[in-house]
Amino acid sequence: MHKVPNCIESVPIFSSITEEELLKITAITTDRTYQKGEMVYLQGDEGGKLYVLHKGRVKITRLGTSGKEQVIRVLGPGAFMGELSLLSPVPMTDNAEALETTTMCMIDGKELKGLMLENPSIALKIIEELSRRLESVEELVEDINLLSVEQRLAQVLLKLAGDGDEIVLKMRKSDLASQIGMSQETLSRKLSSFQEQGLIELEGQRKIRLLDRAGLKETV
Repeated sequence: MHKVPNCIESVPIFSSITEEELLKITAITTDRTYQKGEMVYLQGDEGGKLYVLHKGRVKITRLGTSGKEQVIRVLGPGAFMGELSLLSPVPMTDNAEALETTTMCMIDGKELKGLMLENPSIALKIIEELSRRLESVEELVEDINLLSVEQRLAQVLLKLAGDGDEIVLKMRKSDLASQIGMSQETLSRKLSSFQEQGLIELEGQRKIRLLDRAGLKETV
């Protein structure tokens, strides 16, 4: 393992620190590359580190009492994880799996806490990110309770497409289905239904083209 300064330079929570503080964080940071399907950590593992995603993508999941996997979020470069165990003495509360070849930087939690006391802006930015994640979870719970399967699917397709009309899924359909609270079978069935209605066009396993944005918006 070796030091990767660029790993922390690209993370928003460290955007306001000085060059001296950056060097201090670099000194307590190590990196590791994970292959596709490899676990970064498991629920119940000892915490105490802040994980920063440098390259690649990671899927964050939890297992329900029935053993069913629930996708919480998919993270890309610049994102961080493990912050709950960093802030309190508890084991990891979720699982992190590399979706592709991924470089992860690990920052020693005890040392980082000391730097957070010296620079409260780091702690505030972590809290801001946690607030955004909590809001996202609350919105998902509300959508699952109030919106139909068709409405949730139309909503996520419009969100993924952004200002364009083409979506290239960066995760498996089973992971997308889990993330929006439906089974993979239901997702496949509803996508086929949307295609029959002329709302979208499916191309292979990962590409979706929006044909009728107005129609999708009406569904929502």
